[in-house]
Amino acid sequence: MESHTKRRRVAGPVGGGDPGPNPVVGFLSWCRQVGLELSPKVTVSRQGTVAGYGMVAREDVQPGELLFAVPRAALLSQHTCSVGSLLEREQGALQSESGWVPLLLALLHELQDPASHWSPYFALWPELGRLEHPMFWPEEERHRLLRGTGVPEAVEKDLANIHKEYCSIVLPFMEAHPDLFSPRVHSLELYHQLVAVVMAYSFQEPLEEDDDEKEPNCPLMVPAADILNHLANHNANLEYCTDCLRMVATQPIPKGHEIFNTYGQMANWQLLHMYGFVEPYPDNTDDTADIQMVTVREAALQRTKVEAERLCLFERWDFLCKLEMVGEEGAFVIGWEEVLTEEELTTTLKVLCMPAEEFREFKDQNGWGDDKREEKSLTITSIPKLTASWRQLLRDSVLLTLQTYTTDLKSEQELLNNKEVYAQLSWREQQALQVRYGQKMILHQLLKLTS
Repeated sequence: MESHTKRRRVAGPVGGGDPGPNPVVGFLSWCRQVGLELSPKVTVSRQGTVAGYGMVAREDVQPGELLFAVPRAALLSQHTCSVGSLLEREQGALQSESGWVPLLLALLHELQDPASHWSPYFALWPELGRLEHPMFWPEEERHRLLRGTGVPEAVEKDLANIHKEYCSIVLPFMEAHPDLFSPRVHSLELYHQLVAVVMAYSFQEPLEEDDDEKEPNCPLMVPAADILNHLANHNANLEYCTDCLRMVATQPIPKGHEIFNTYGQMANWQLLHMYGFVEPYPDNTDDTADIQMVTVREAALQRTKVEAERLCLFERWDFLCKLEMVGEEGAFVIGWEEVLTEEELTTTLKVLCMPAEEFREFKDQNGWGDDKREEKSLTITSIPKLTASWRQLLRDSVLLTLQTYTTDLKSEQELLNNKEVYAQLSWREQQALQVRYGQKMILHQLLKLTS
């Protein structure tokens, strides 16, 4: 699930206990007991991996080959844990915005029990006190290193939600069942750590088209699968079958090479926020830069001269909100080769730039419905061909976005090019620099295209 890894693995057991002489041996023995079948062509190892435990090919592997299969009984979830029946009975009281409370309670219960069925699996987890998610960075450091990237805002929302969820649901539940939850797990700090683990290591089974959308898609802990590190250019993929989950090779994997999974298209800021690592520039082909929707509104406001023009602009913005094309906390997402929010950005540029009479007609017809007249396809390659007013508004928005960072592209380029100086940066400084630099490179590409 990572490359300079999705989640930076750290040696040591959960809570700092004694994992035994070799946790891998214990884990592999547990795998055999639960029917988790690993191909003889792969091995779990700390050697030959980008970080911590990973999986390495012992022999050449061809596309389509099965690397391992995890029976559903070996998945750790709210249903398979030892307090599953209680969590099922109390599910109404455990509803939360995240949907993770039942799994987190399952983990809290299993982790406190030295004789837990899952103990050999936990032995390969990172040490909880050394997780590198930005939620564990000091607030000052987080804002200083990651301002403008979107990470501080995401972390602040996480911390507020975690605190609310723990105090209103989790702690009362544990206190109501003192026979099942030791006081030593009544800790907001531990809960923070387990949220980070679930964020980084859990999987969610894709919903089928005919699934009832009201049924929650609960997270699962998938032993063996969560050992794999992440790359955008991954060489393995997890398949969900009726009786098991299968990890299958998608590319040739030479002997001695690491096996990588993916969680999908993840920008570096998302990787750092959710998993505590980034892929160094230019490895992450899925990297993106965000332009806040309100920044485009601000750029458009800069071009107004009188109050009437400002009022007209806000009318257009309100109409875009009604169409659900923009929102106060939304963002337009720009990748290296595509605009991921093409419809939203196209409509916004069109509405904010169209003549007044055309806007009246557009509004009267509620967005013209299926009528595609005057519609422009917004792709990265088509940006230079956009109407001049569209390009200028987009350019002004990019310039405002670049002002939100505390450093400029040139100074960061110099840091990256000076290997000696870069090596002296702390690990967090390096990760944050990679996030900022990748985003700014995408934004500067937009500047060139809109000039």
